[in-house]
Amino acid sequence: MAETETPLLIKRYASRRLYNTETSDYVTLEDIAGFIRKGRDVQIIDLKSGDDLTRQYLLQIVAEHESKGESVLPTNVLNDLVRSYTTGVGSIVPQFLSASFDMLRDSQSKMVENLTKVPNPMAAVPGFDAMRKQQEAFLKTIMGGMPGWGSTGPAPEDERSPQSESEELRDIKAQLAELQKKLSKL
Repeated sequence: MAETETPLLIKRYASRRLYNTETSDYVTLEDIAGFIRKGRDVQIIDLKSGDDLTRQYLLQIVAEHESKGESVLPTNVLNDLVRSYTTGVGSIVPQFLSASFDMLRDSQSKMVENLTKVPNPMAAVPGFDAMRKQQEAFLKTIMGGMPGWGSTGPAPEDERSPQSESEELRDIKAQLAELQKKLSKL
């Protein structure tokens, strides 16, 4: 569904039923979540008072997904959000969250764009090479000694030198530090 400029207007009747003004039918919270997933903004208005109830209903949608085990928000983030209501930093939290989600959307767009341009699409992902090397080292450690690991796997324990393991560990630490630098710049 293409994004449109005007939000989809949903009216809440006194009976608490939600009415889609574009299609002239009643909708559920799950329907509204589906519109949003497809890129459509919504606005929910109380028919009687004219109050904007959008935030209330969006929070309810998030709460329902969280209660079903579809957790997106870690507990520490939820704790910080609750604290932000009782401290003076509450005024900067909305701007911070908005900027963070904007950056996330931009990063996703750039990743999708890179995936379509490069012969090996994953090579364009920032830090991919470092992640690949870490994954290989992890697999070598985990799969060492397992039957059928083959010639691409690690050497048997007696053929490995402590020197090569410590060099691998140093390489992984350096790659991790590099990734942390890149993340801190974001």
